[in-house]
Amino acid sequence: MVQEYQSPVRIYKHPFEIIMAAYERRFPKCPLIPVFVDSKILNQRQNEDGSVLVTERRCTIDVDAPRLLKRIAGVEYLYFRQKNTLNRRDRTLHIEVHNETFSNRVVVSEFCSYTVHPENEDWTCFEQKASLDIKSFFGFEGAAEKIAMKQYAASIKKGKEIIEYYLKELDEEGVTCIPRWTPPVKSGGVIARTQLPTRSTARPIPVSSAKDGPPGKDPNSSTELVAGSPDDKLDADYIRRYLGDLTPLQESCLIRLRQWLQETHKGKIPKDQHILRFLRARDFNLDKAREFLCQSLTWRKQHQVDFLLDTWEHPQLLQDYFTGAWHHHDKDGRPLYVLRLGQMDTKGLVRALGEEVLLRQVLSINEEGLRRCEENTRVFGRPISCWTCLMDLEGLNMRHMWRPGVKALLRVIEVVEANYPETLGRMFIVRAPRVFPVLWTLVSPLIDENSRKKFLVYAGNDYQGPGGLEDYIDRGIIPDFLRGDCMCDIPEGGAVPKSLYRTAEELENEENCLLTDSIYKSANIFKGTPFEMLIEITEASSVITWDFDVSKGDVIFNIYHSKMAPQPPKKDSLGAHGIASLGAVNTQLIDKSWVLGQDYSMVEKALTCQEGESVQGSHITRWPGSYILQWRFHSCAANAASSLARVDDVLASLQVPSHKCKIMYYSEVLASHDFRGSMTSLESYQSGFSQLSAATTTSSQSHASSTVSR
Repeated sequence: MVQEYQSPVRIYKHPFEIIMAAYERRFPKCPLIPVFVDSKILNQRQNEDGSVLVTERRCTIDVDAPRLLKRIAGVEYLYFRQKNTLNRRDRTLHIEVHNETFSNRVVVSEFCSYTVHPENEDWTCFEQKASLDIKSFFGFEGAAEKIAMKQYAASIKKGKEIIEYYLKELDEEGVTCIPRWTPPVKSGGVIARTQLPTRSTARPIPVSSAKDGPPGKDPNSSTELVAGSPDDKLDADYIRRYLGDLTPLQESCLIRLRQWLQETHKGKIPKDQHILRFLRARDFNLDKAREFLCQSLTWRKQHQVDFLLDTWEHPQLLQDYFTGAWHHHDKDGRPLYVLRLGQMDTKGLVRALGEEVLLRQVLSINEEGLRRCEENTRVFGRPISCWTCLMDLEGLNMRHMWRPGVKALLRVIEVVEANYPETLGRMFIVRAPRVFPVLWTLVSPLIDENSRKKFLVYAGNDYQGPGGLEDYIDRGIIPDFLRGDCMCDIPEGGAVPKSLYRTAEELENEENCLLTDSIYKSANIFKGTPFEMLIEITEASSVITWDFDVSKGDVIFNIYHSKMAPQPPKKDSLGAHGIASLGAVNTQLIDKSWVLGQDYSMVEKALTCQEGESVQGSHITRWPGSYILQWRFHSCAANAASSLARVDDVLASLQVPSHKCKIMYYSEVLASHDFRGSMTSLESYQSGFSQLSAATTTSSQSHASSTVSR
C-alpha cells in the first residue's frame, strides 16, 4: 500500500535569496541531522545566461534502525539521488528525491519546493510531498514502514530549525541582504557574468519592513466557507495559531482530507477546526474520518443545520422551563455551559413540546458552542476547539427516568455523537444523587469512549474539595447556587403546567419532523434496481433542476424522455407530488419492454458520480411529456484494469457494499418564464450537466520516509 505525506505551507519571513544561501549551507553534510552522513555532487550544469542551475547529488543516510534489520538487509547506509533545480529568474527551487538503495523493493519519492510568497515577495514558502511504497522487505514490511514513518516525521520537524539555524549564522556574519538575480549584460557578443555576492552593500530589505501577509485563511468565516480552489492551502503558522500543535503526520491528514473535500465538494467546505475534530475522533485514520465526516455533512445539508442559529425561534415555553445557559469560561478559556438538569421537568417539556423541539435546542447549544470556541480562540490567542459543560443534578429523581424522556435523551446523545465529535472538552457532573448510576447505565453505552474519559462526577459536596471545581473554574465564575461568587442567569425551571401538554396524537403527528421537513430526500439504489423519479412536463422550455449528494457508493445518473406515460406504481408506493417513494424495493418506471430510441430517449449524456460528490444541474425541456431522472448502481468491476493503477480508489471502493448505493436528492421544475430568475437556473439556453465537483480523488491515509531535502 502506498503511504503518502503532504506538508502544510511553511512560511519564512525572509527573501528567497537569503533562504537559498541558508539552504546551501547544509551541504555536503549537516551536523544538525546526524543521520545525514554525507552528500556528493554527481553533476552540475546551468543554462547560458546562468538563470537556471541544476545540481544532482548522491546522499548517504544512516537510518536509525535495529542492527538486526540492517544485517538482514545487508546494508549499513542508504543512498538517495537528489536533483535540485534552482531558477534564479523565477525565484524557485524544486527538489526531487528518490531512493537508490532497495529501489526494486521500496520506492521512496519526494518533491519539495521553495517559492516566493504569493502576497509578499519578501517572504518564502516551502512545501513538501512524499510517498512510500514498500513492495517487499525480507518479511519485515511492517517494521520497515514504521521506522520510515518515524524517521521521516522527525526530519520534517527538524527541517525548519535547520533553516533558521543557518539564517542566524548568516546574520551573525553580517549577510543581511543578497540582491536578486539580474540578466547578464552582453559585451561585444560575449556574456559578462556576475557573481552573486554573499555580502552586500546594496540596500537590504529588513524583515521588519516587509508587509504583513495573511496568516493563512480566515478562521472567522461562517460555519461553511466558500472554498477558492485546491490551491487554497494551509500554512504551518496558521495551523499552530488556530488549530494547535499537530504532528507532521497529523498535519498531513488534515491537509489531504481538506484537499479531498475541495475537489469533491466544490463551492463550500467545512471549517478546518470542524475537519480536525472528525480526524481526532477517528485517531487520524483518514479513510474512517472521511466517511464519518461525509455522513455528517450530508446530515447537516439535509436538515439545514448551518442556518439553525439564524432561523430557529426558541418557543417561549422552552425559554421559561429549559434550565441551561452559557456562563463565561473555564480556566482553559473554554466556553462554559451550565445545565441544572435536576431542576428541569423533562417529562413536562417532552409532553408539551415534543422530542424534536428538544433536539433542536440541543443542536443550537452545540452550534453556539462552536461559535463561542472561535470567539475565545481570538480572545485568548490560542486554539480553543471544545467547550465545557457543568451539569447540576440536585433534584434528579425517578421522575427523570420516565421512559419517553429517557428515549428522547438517548436520541439526542446519538445525534450529537454522530455530528459533533470532539466538541466536549470536559463534563462536570455535580451533586449526583443515588439515582444517577441508573441514568448513567442507560446513556453511557451511547457515549464515545474518548468522551466518557472527560466526565468528572462529584457526589454531594465533593466538588468543593481538592480536585473539585476550583481546580478547573475560577471561583469568581462558579455559579452562586454551587457556593461560588457569580450570579448565573438560568431559568428556575419547575413543573411545566399540565394544561400545556399536547395530546399523544399531536406529538405522534410531529414525530420525526426533523427528518421529513427537509427539502432533501434519501434513496437507496440497489444492484439491478435503479431509483427513478417521474416528472411530468406540460410546457416545453420548462427547466428541470436537480441537486444530489452521493453519500455511499458510485452511481450513474441519466435523464430520459418518453411521450408514453409510465405505468403508475402502486398507490401506497407514491409519495407527495406523484414521485415514487422510498421503499425496500424501488419502483420501476421504465418498463422492461420499452426500447431505447423508440419508446423513450436519453436527453442528457450519462454522468458517473463517485462517493462523496455533490452534483447540481439543469435541463431545458424541448418537448412536453414524461421525464425520468434515474440513478443506477455503478460497479467498479468494469474499470478494474484501470483502477489497479489507482490503489487508493480500489481501497476506497472496498469499503462500500457491492450491492447498495445511497443518495440524498432534491429536484424542482421551473416554468419557462421564471427560470431566468432562479438561483438554480442555467446561465445560458444550452442544456447540460452543471457539476459542482470534479472527479473524486479518494486518497488513503499514508505517510512517507526520507530525510534528504527539508
